[in-house]
Amino acid sequence: MPDDCLFCRMASGKTPTSKLHEDDRVFVIKDIHPRAPTHVMIIPKEHIASARDLGPQHGELLAHMFATSTEVAKELGVADKGYRLTFNVGDEGGQTIYHLHLHLLGGRRLGPEG
Repeated sequence: MPDDCLFCRMASGKTPTSKLHEDDRVFVIKDIHPRAPTHVMIIPKEHIASARDLGPQHGELLAHMFATSTEVAKELGVADKGYRLTFNVGDEGGQTIYHLHLHLLGGRRLGPEG
C-alpha cells in the first residue's frame, strides 16, 4: 500500500474515516463532493491505481465490489428506483484519486453523462 494514497491510508486506519460498510476486501464511504443525494464509493483495500490496470486476476474482486454495491444500494434506499455505478478512468475521465473506486449515485433521476 503506497503511503501517499489517501484510500490506502483510510483502508489501513491511518486516516480515520466514517465507513458505511467494511469487510475484508472493500469499504464504503460517502463522497465528499456528492453529485446526487446518494453518492458513495466502494473502494477495494487492495491498491489498484485505476480501472485500466485491471486484469483477469481481479475478477473476484470486481464481482465482490458489484455485489457490495447492490447491498449498499438496498441499505441506502435507492435499489428499487434505480442508481448509477461508474468508474472514472484517468484525468479526462474525471479520476482524481488514483486508487480504484466504484461510484454509486442515486436518490434522484439521473440525466445523461458526458
